[in-house]
Amino acid sequence: MRIRRIFAAVIATAALAGLGLTGAATATAQSAPSVVTPSECKQGGGTPAINEAGNYCKGGTYDGEQVD
Repeated sequence: MRIRRIFAAVIATAALAGLGLTGAATATAQSAPSVVTPSECKQGGGTPAINEAGNYCKGGTYDGEQVD
């Protein structure tokens, strides 16, 4: 009986550790580029502010990224 509890705890710990590593890899893979095109800004749900200082994307996935 005691071995089953230990085994269950080991399995649960391994599963939670695997989920943590998967989340970290996903967050790294989804980083936004530093410069986007106006069409990429629009596709991400933003508005390219090319007439304002800095030419940045406002809103959406690429919010704050420079538009080239």
